[in-house]
Amino acid sequence: MTGLGNRIIRAAKLDVSLYEEVEADKTAMGQAMGVVVLSSIAAGIGTIAIRGPMGIVTGTVGALIGWYIWAFLTYWIGTKLLPEPQTKADVGELLRTIGFSSSPGLIRVLGIMPGLRNIVFLVASIWMLVAMVIAVRQALDYKSTGRAVGVCLIGWFILLAVSFLFALVTRHPQV
Repeated sequence: MTGLGNRIIRAAKLDVSLYEEVEADKTAMGQAMGVVVLSSIAAGIGTIAIRGPMGIVTGTVGALIGWYIWAFLTYWIGTKLLPEPQTKADVGELLRTIGFSSSPGLIRVLGIMPGLRNIVFLVASIWMLVAMVIAVRQALDYKSTGRAVGVCLIGWFILLAVSFLFALVTRHPQV
Protein backbone atom coordinates (compact mmCIF):
# COMPACT_ATOMS: atom_id res chain seq x y z
CA MET A 1 0.00 0.00 0.00
CA THR A 2 2.93 2.32 0.52
CA GLY A 3 3.63 2.23 -3.21
CA LEU A 4 0.04 3.12 -4.07
CA GLY A 5 -0.16 5.80 -1.38
CA ASN A 6 3.08 7.33 -2.61
CA ARG A 7 1.83 7.32 -6.19
CA ILE A 8 -1.48 8.94 -5.17
CA ILE A 9 0.36 11.74 -3.38
CA ARG A 10 2.76 12.26 -6.29
CA ALA A 11 -0.14 12.31 -8.74
CA ALA A 12 -1.99 14.87 -6.62
CA LYS A 13 1.18 16.95 -6.45
CA LEU A 14 1.13 16.96 -10.25
CA ASP A 15 4.51 15.18 -10.41
CA VAL A 16 5.15 14.77 -14.15
CA SER A 17 7.57 11.90 -13.52
CA LEU A 18 4.79 9.92 -11.81
CA TYR A 19 2.66 10.12 -14.96
CA GLU A 20 5.60 8.92 -17.08
CA GLU A 21 6.21 6.13 -14.56
CA VAL A 22 2.65 4.77 -14.63
CA GLU A 23 2.43 5.19 -18.41
CA ALA A 24 5.32 2.74 -18.73
CA ASP A 25 4.28 0.41 -15.86
CA LYS A 26 1.83 -2.09 -17.34
CA THR A 27 1.33 -3.56 -13.85
CA ALA A 28 -0.09 -0.25 -12.58
CA MET A 29 -3.53 -0.71 -14.19
CA GLY A 30 -4.98 -2.19 -11.00
CA GLN A 31 -3.64 0.71 -8.97
CA ALA A 32 -4.99 3.25 -11.46
CA MET A 33 -8.44 1.67 -11.36
CA GLY A 34 -8.21 1.59 -7.55
CA VAL A 35 -7.58 5.34 -7.54
CA VAL A 36 -10.61 5.90 -9.78
CA VAL A 37 -12.80 3.77 -7.51
CA LEU A 38 -11.56 5.49 -4.34
CA SER A 39 -12.06 8.91 -5.90
CA SER A 40 -15.56 7.93 -7.01
CA ILE A 41 -16.44 6.64 -3.54
CA ALA A 42 -15.15 9.91 -2.10
CA ALA A 43 -17.53 11.75 -4.46
CA GLY A 44 -20.39 9.53 -3.32
CA ILE A 45 -19.64 10.17 0.35
CA GLY A 46 -19.29 13.87 -0.34
CA THR A 47 -22.83 14.01 -1.71
CA ILE A 48 -24.49 12.10 1.14
CA ALA A 49 -25.77 15.31 2.74
CA ILE A 50 -27.94 16.15 -0.27
CA ARG A 51 -28.70 12.68 -1.59
CA GLY A 52 -28.85 10.65 1.61
CA PRO A 53 -27.30 7.20 1.93
CA MET A 54 -28.18 6.39 -1.69
CA GLY A 55 -25.95 9.33 -2.58
CA ILE A 56 -22.96 7.11 -1.90
CA VAL A 57 -24.16 4.60 -4.45
CA THR A 58 -25.41 7.06 -7.07
CA GLY A 59 -22.47 9.42 -6.59
CA THR A 60 -19.97 6.59 -6.85
CA VAL A 61 -21.58 4.99 -9.90
CA GLY A 62 -22.07 8.37 -11.57
CA ALA A 63 -18.45 9.32 -11.00
CA LEU A 64 -17.22 5.97 -12.35
CA ILE A 65 -19.37 6.17 -15.46
CA GLY A 66 -18.35 9.79 -16.03
CA TRP A 67 -14.68 8.91 -15.68
CA TYR A 68 -14.98 6.03 -18.14
CA ILE A 69 -16.78 8.16 -20.74
CA TRP A 70 -14.24 10.97 -20.35
CA ALA A 71 -11.36 8.48 -20.61
CA PHE A 72 -12.77 6.99 -23.82
CA LEU A 73 -13.41 10.43 -25.33
CA THR A 74 -9.92 11.58 -24.37
CA TYR A 75 -8.32 8.56 -26.02
CA TRP A 76 -10.33 9.01 -29.21
CA ILE A 77 -9.88 12.79 -29.41
CA GLY A 78 -6.20 12.64 -28.49
CA THR A 79 -5.17 9.83 -30.81
CA LYS A 80 -7.58 10.18 -33.74
CA LEU A 81 -8.79 13.78 -33.88
CA LEU A 82 -5.87 15.85 -32.50
CA PRO A 83 -2.70 13.74 -32.50
CA GLU A 84 0.74 15.28 -32.85
CA PRO A 85 3.17 13.58 -35.27
CA GLN A 86 4.92 11.70 -32.43
CA THR A 87 1.69 10.64 -30.69
CA LYS A 88 1.69 6.92 -30.04
CA ALA A 89 -0.35 5.52 -27.21
CA ASP A 90 -2.45 2.54 -26.43
CA VAL A 91 -5.59 2.57 -24.33
CA GLY A 92 -3.74 1.07 -21.36
CA GLU A 93 -1.18 3.87 -21.21
CA LEU A 94 -3.89 6.49 -21.24
CA LEU A 95 -6.11 4.68 -18.72
CA ARG A 96 -3.21 4.28 -16.29
CA THR A 97 -2.18 7.92 -16.45
CA ILE A 98 -5.65 9.40 -16.29
CA GLY A 99 -6.61 6.90 -13.61
CA PHE A 100 -3.98 8.48 -11.39
CA SER A 101 -5.17 11.95 -12.40
CA SER A 102 -8.27 11.15 -10.32
CA SER A 103 -6.13 11.34 -7.17
CA PRO A 104 -7.14 14.92 -6.27
CA GLY A 105 -10.75 13.72 -6.30
CA LEU A 106 -10.14 12.00 -2.99
CA ILE A 107 -10.71 15.36 -1.29
CA ARG A 108 -14.36 15.20 -2.36
CA VAL A 109 -14.99 13.14 0.75
CA LEU A 110 -14.73 16.49 2.59
CA GLY A 111 -17.97 17.48 0.86
CA ILE A 112 -19.75 15.67 3.67
CA MET A 113 -18.96 18.64 5.93
CA PRO A 114 -21.84 21.14 6.06
CA GLY A 115 -21.29 24.14 3.83
CA LEU A 116 -18.17 22.78 2.13
CA ARG A 117 -19.55 20.53 -0.59
CA ASN A 118 -19.69 23.06 -3.42
CA ILE A 119 -16.24 24.54 -2.82
CA VAL A 120 -14.63 21.13 -2.26
CA PHE A 121 -16.13 19.73 -5.46
CA LEU A 122 -15.11 22.84 -7.42
CA VAL A 123 -11.52 22.68 -6.15
CA ALA A 124 -11.36 18.92 -6.77
CA SER A 125 -12.73 19.34 -10.31
CA ILE A 126 -10.19 21.99 -11.26
CA TRP A 127 -7.33 20.08 -9.64
CA MET A 128 -8.36 16.87 -11.40
CA LEU A 129 -8.61 18.70 -14.73
CA VAL A 130 -5.06 20.05 -14.32
CA ALA A 131 -3.83 16.56 -13.38
CA MET A 132 -5.60 15.09 -16.38
CA VAL A 133 -3.96 17.61 -18.71
CA ILE A 134 -0.57 16.49 -17.41
CA ALA A 135 -1.57 12.83 -17.71
CA VAL A 136 -2.78 13.27 -21.28
CA ARG A 137 0.27 15.28 -22.30
CA GLN A 138 2.56 12.53 -20.98
CA ALA A 139 0.57 9.52 -22.23
CA LEU A 140 0.09 10.94 -25.72
CA ASP A 141 3.65 12.27 -25.90
CA TYR A 142 2.45 15.76 -26.72
CA LYS A 143 5.00 18.54 -26.87
CA SER A 144 2.18 21.05 -26.55
CA THR A 145 0.39 21.49 -23.24
CA GLY A 146 -2.20 23.55 -25.11
CA ARG A 147 -3.12 20.52 -27.22
CA ALA A 148 -3.53 18.42 -24.07
CA VAL A 149 -5.76 21.14 -22.59
CA GLY A 150 -7.83 21.15 -25.77
CA VAL A 151 -8.24 17.37 -25.77
CA CYS A 152 -9.31 17.36 -22.11
CA LEU A 153 -11.70 20.29 -22.48
CA ILE A 154 -13.35 18.91 -25.62
CA GLY A 155 -13.92 15.58 -23.86
CA TRP A 156 -15.12 17.36 -20.72
CA PHE A 157 -17.67 19.46 -22.61
CA ILE A 158 -18.98 16.40 -24.43
CA LEU A 159 -19.25 14.60 -21.08
CA LEU A 160 -21.15 17.55 -19.59
CA ALA A 161 -23.57 17.57 -22.53
CA VAL A 162 -24.15 13.81 -22.26
CA SER A 163 -24.62 14.11 -18.48
CA PHE A 164 -27.08 16.96 -18.92
CA LEU A 165 -29.09 15.02 -21.49
CA PHE A 166 -29.05 11.91 -19.30
CA ALA A 167 -30.31 13.95 -16.34
CA LEU A 168 -33.13 15.36 -18.46
CA VAL A 169 -34.16 11.95 -19.75
CA THR A 170 -34.05 10.22 -16.36
CA ARG A 171 -35.59 13.04 -14.35
CA HIS A 172 -38.76 12.06 -12.57
CA PRO A 173 -41.60 14.56 -12.97
CA GLN A 174 -42.74 16.31 -9.82
CA VAL A 175 -45.98 14.93 -8.45
